[in-house]
Amino acid sequence: MAVYVKLPDGFYISTPVRKYNPDWAIAFYEGTVKHIYFVAETKGTLDSMKLNHITPVEQAKIDCARAHFKALNDENVVYDVVSDYQTLLNAVMK
Repeated sequence: MAVYVKLPDGFYISTPVRKYNPDWAIAFYEGTVKHIYFVAETKGTLDSMKLNHITPVEQAKIDCARAHFKALNDENVVYDVVSDYQTLLNAVMK
């Protein structure tokens, strides 16, 4: 891991519902290439998120963030929702 940092409030993605602030930015090195992964949600577990423990507005912001990063069409920037470090590593190692 190269960098693991809490993103400041000034870093956000504009969405139709409100500004969305991803929680974390993580940069990994693979050889000489740096890959950046954003961890969007650290509220509870993925199971609790599936059980609607997040608000509809927060879910809409997550959905918008997924679309935003997909539209970038850049394989070096990946957006995902994870609940713990092992889940993050699994997503990174795909």
